[in-house]
Amino acid sequence: MNLFTDEQADKLRENGSPENRDKDHCPVVKLFLPGTRCTWLLTELDPEDENRAFGLCDLGLGFPELGYVDLHELITLQFAYQVTNDLNFIGEYPISVYARAARREQAITVNRQHLQQALKPS
Repeated sequence: MNLFTDEQADKLRENGSPENRDKDHCPVVKLFLPGTRCTWLLTELDPEDENRAFGLCDLGLGFPELGYVDLHELITLQFAYQVTNDLNFIGEYPISVYARAARREQAITVNRQHLQQALKPS
């Protein structure tokens, strides 16, 4: 089962390429588990292992963090929880802004006001 559209996968690969890897990319895809607070905003795929993605990960425990996620694990969850790709999501800010807002809110947020506040230095 595929978690991304072809366009999303291409952009994730592009962002993960060696020349782009250390940039502060906007999230390309938002995955979530309906009925839970689990959310992932992903920016790139590891070019050496495309089953590993980087982004902002929130398991719904109040401690969202930047890091890697094993896509095989998410696909495994498909059988129990149906990981969903929010096809309406458009990442408008760099991932660092989403991370600052998530730390303040203790959860990933796409609320424009929260994200605007996160643009300001703390």
